[in-house]
Amino acid sequence: MNSKNKNLTTPYERARKRVDDLKGFYGHLTAYILVNSMLLLGRDDFSFYVLGNSAFGNSDFLNWINWNVYGTPIIWGVFLVFHALSVFGRNPFLGKAWEERQIEKYMNEE
Repeated sequence: MNSKNKNLTTPYERARKRVDDLKGFYGHLTAYILVNSMLLLGRDDFSFYVLGNSAFGNSDFLNWINWNVYGTPIIWGVFLVFHALSVFGRNPFLGKAWEERQIEKYMNEE
């Protein structure tokens, strides 16, 4: 049991907390996909329609915006990974349940 779940007394409260955590993560993932898809698909249109060809009289500004369009998914993605680790644990694929299944499998083979 996680230390943050020790304060929750009933199994229902622990399950509810887990569902809320999962719901928060999937909402975060959905926002990440939608926002970054729009940014990446419309990166050229954004600079053309909103800023025009002579943005603030400096063509380097448009290059700066294009690099930030790529930087946003990368930086946001790092925080999304941290969110996933906090929800699913340090190693969601090779966690305790996987260990228990492997131990059971090898014990049954003998």
